[in-house]
Amino acid sequence: MPPADDAALLELFQRAQNAFTDLVDAVEAGRWDDEALPGWTVADLVAHLVDEARWIPDLLAGDPAELVDPRFSHATDDLLGDDPLTAWETAADAALAALATGDLAGTVHLTRGPTPVREYVEELTADLVVHGWDLASATGGDVRIDPALVRAAAVLADRLPDDGVPGLFDPPLEVPDGAPEQVRVLARFGRRA
Repeated sequence: MPPADDAALLELFQRAQNAFTDLVDAVEAGRWDDEALPGWTVADLVAHLVDEARWIPDLLAGDPAELVDPRFSHATDDLLGDDPLTAWETAADAALAALATGDLAGTVHLTRGPTPVREYVEELTADLVVHGWDLASATGGDVRIDPALVRAAAVLADRLPDDGVPGLFDPPLEVPDGAPEQVRVLARFGRRA
């Protein structure tokens, strides 16, 4: 069930950001080139979330994704520079500030079309949660997810089609009856926990 009000939604988003920040901070220097997902290194994964966070202020200001996309380089080295943690924190802080002062009752214009801001924030939160688990798995970090964040990711997981979303989310995996909620939610995103 989605958070009842804007403050609760923003609090979950911030918790997901903070958890991801802790995971980025824990990446050891020699692990940035390790595989995080098929075709993605740890650096690529973090850069993806930096890129995603950098879009948020412009999207909330009313710019459509088609105009926002060309403004930014999507190259991992450009996004992370010499200090991936600072790159992430800078983008995350700007995103949170934009959300905290923006209209969560409004609409953003994503490549798939107009999307309610609340739905967009739910998706951003789930992306942070799932990719946080990916990052922890790839770097030997703590893969336990805060139960409130598991429930937040479940909001998006429940909206996913049965065959996943090509290019975004793998089809769900089968899990045994009685599997813990974290295992069930991650399986909806094509992850085996």
